[in-house]
Amino acid sequence: MSDAFAPSPHEDEDDARRYDRHLMRRLLGYLRPYRLSVAAAILLLFAGSSMELVGPWLTKVALDRAIPRHDLGLLGTLVAWYAASLVGAFAFEYLQTLLTTWLGQRVMFDLRVQLFAHLQRLSLRFFDRNPVGRLMTRVTNDVEALNEMFSSGVVTGFGDLFTVLFIMAAMVRLDWRLALATFAVLPLVAVATFLFRALIRKAYGDIRVRLARINAYLQEHVSGVRVVQLFGRERAVGARFAEVNADHLEAHLRSIRYYALFFPVMEVLTATALALILWYGGMRTLHGGLTVGVVAAFLQYTRRFFQPIQDLSEKYNIVQGAMAASERIFALLDTEPEIADVPDPDHLPEPGRGEIEFRDVWFRYSEADEWVLRGVSFRAAPGERVAIVGATGAGKSTIINLLMRFYEPERGEVRFDGVPVHRVPVAELRGRISLVLQDVFLFSDDVSRNIRLGRADIADEQVRAAALRVGADRFVQRLPLGYAQPLGERGTSLSVGERQLVSFARALAFEPLVLVLDEATSSVDSELEAQIDQALDELMRGRTSLVIAHRLSTVQGADQILVLHHGEIRERGTHAELLRRAGLYARLYELQFVRAAGEAAAD
Repeated sequence: MSDAFAPSPHEDEDDARRYDRHLMRRLLGYLRPYRLSVAAAILLLFAGSSMELVGPWLTKVALDRAIPRHDLGLLGTLVAWYAASLVGAFAFEYLQTLLTTWLGQRVMFDLRVQLFAHLQRLSLRFFDRNPVGRLMTRVTNDVEALNEMFSSGVVTGFGDLFTVLFIMAAMVRLDWRLALATFAVLPLVAVATFLFRALIRKAYGDIRVRLARINAYLQEHVSGVRVVQLFGRERAVGARFAEVNADHLEAHLRSIRYYALFFPVMEVLTATALALILWYGGMRTLHGGLTVGVVAAFLQYTRRFFQPIQDLSEKYNIVQGAMAASERIFALLDTEPEIADVPDPDHLPEPGRGEIEFRDVWFRYSEADEWVLRGVSFRAAPGERVAIVGATGAGKSTIINLLMRFYEPERGEVRFDGVPVHRVPVAELRGRISLVLQDVFLFSDDVSRNIRLGRADIADEQVRAAALRVGADRFVQRLPLGYAQPLGERGTSLSVGERQLVSFARALAFEPLVLVLDEATSSVDSELEAQIDQALDELMRGRTSLVIAHRLSTVQGADQILVLHHGEIRERGTHAELLRRAGLYARLYELQFVRAAGEAAAD
């Protein structure tokens, strides 16, 4: 995986990104499916820009010909054409605004779908390094910056450019000397625009960096609000958020100050140009070198000339922000999943047997870390129930992560039905396994959809049958809407035990070949645990099962128990065999038995 996307876990890259031709070409590629709409938008902009020339020219004709000659017919015709030009300008502006906004929204839709699909494929190690709030900034704010560029930046920038060029050509054609006098302020406009562009680019960069910090901070502390309230840290957390928010506010206020300075400067320069026209044009009019109509037309053209220049400067900054946003978005899209299917994969046998084998597996989460697994080797025969026990940090859950191909071992090999799992397509491998974790994640959807997870081939009858087999049907039927009852975020409307039962029903509804339970009963009370154990004893019959548990009472009926210590399998055997050896397992069992007996005596 490329590390370009993650320079720091909670900070964002600087937005001071200059125009990049490669990035722009890649961005414009998203317009390719809508090339006809883009062409239509450019034609509308071209037509709208041409309308800017009509009014001043009609004014010139009216002042130089119709009024001096008292030609009311010509004057009426000119007024009619002037009104028609206004209506035409309105129509073109309306249509091009609709079209360019539609283009921006379509590109934003396509890009967000692509980003979300890509995020779903990335490996777990990527999410270990990148906070959720920062990823949310990519999919929301950064994509919105691109929408702004497509809807009011690149395409409409052509309209401003057309307007400036058309007006310059019209002014030169009317009188090139007066045009040169008008253009005398353009060097000052260029200097003001250059300084503004540099300042506002830096301000926009600061805004986006601080916005990413706000998103990351909000996501983390809203998700952990129970811990915040439990330890009474509301005031401290609020104070820290106020600091982060104040930084964001200051960056915004700084950009507002730059705009508040830039636009008055442009107004002064526009007024200077108008003064030059009145002075130079008036002198030449007095000497008979110009007509009043030409001077009036120049005054109108000048007003219309500086407005698109201001707009172009602002659009340039939109493009700059989009460059920075696109660089981060493409860095995310270019991040390859560590766990990917090989070009010529091997497929699992049909029908499968559910045999699992680890061969001398070594693994660590990074080169700076200690080995989590050291030479782990074991075999789970088809239909066998294998338990993995050990102290916290012994590597139990890592075994599951390697079996599911969330990570790849550095040495050794994991096999499923005799096929190395690194050569099996990820979807095919995970389709044979159901995993139930200690930390149950339920979506804010109804019970039925949380069990089937969008699988259309799992019928309502299968959902209810799975819930019935694990005992979840009992409490689901008591819900107001039954299986159609919406659950809160992460299933907070259910108790811990009820969430666990829903996760069991979810696993069983997929009819897995292998069932994996990772501390799945550690959060339920004894009565509910007995109910679950009763269901699991029947459901595991004929199905390969891996059970990871701290509580040894849940693994006593396993066909094989593996005892992990510091990443190595120190003991293996049945419950009775391991007790007779009086080793690590016996000591763990004795500690839990003595503690449980003490708690019972205290009660």
